[in-house]
Amino acid sequence: MKKAYLILILTITPFIGFNQNIGIGGSAIYNFQSESFGAGARVNFFPNNNLSFVPQFSYYFFGPVSEWTAGLSLELKVVKLNTFNFYLLAHGGYNTWINYDASNMEGASPINRNAEAGIGVTTNKCLRPFLEYRYNIKFQETHLQLGLLYIFGCGNDGGSYRNTGRMKRGTVCPAYN
Repeated sequence: MKKAYLILILTITPFIGFNQNIGIGGSAIYNFQSESFGAGARVNFFPNNNLSFVPQFSYYFFGPVSEWTAGLSLELKVVKLNTFNFYLLAHGGYNTWINYDASNMEGASPINRNAEAGIGVTTNKCLRPFLEYRYNIKFQETHLQLGLLYIFGCGNDGGSYRNTGRMKRGTVCPAYN
């Protein structure tokens, strides 16, 4: 577990100084196979216009499955439009399945590694709703995440980037330009 935290810290540390390229958000999650609901929290780091590093934490607290996951996603923007952006994602995580002993699944274990692939859509404003559809490769299950992300350094109107002399007022945040 200490090794996972160290890797996470080493991954995100180079991006701390770029506050205009950092966002924080939360999401509601629904797992279709287990019919479980949860919540998630994330920090987005945008080192360039096409790639994001997204450390995440999620916790399923309502339904037959009770578990939490901490991990890191990579998001690659594949279609960038004026209002919306579509991205592909890959996620690796550490999972603790709290009530695994109630499962009929063969080989159920309290400690697991997750690997997920998915697609997402978001806006390119400073306050960004997002929707993600993910597939968990190990457990062969899908889930949706619906959330909201706030990008630091944006203007007070919620849609424009703060005028720092580099951009005109009213332009969208540079992380998705």
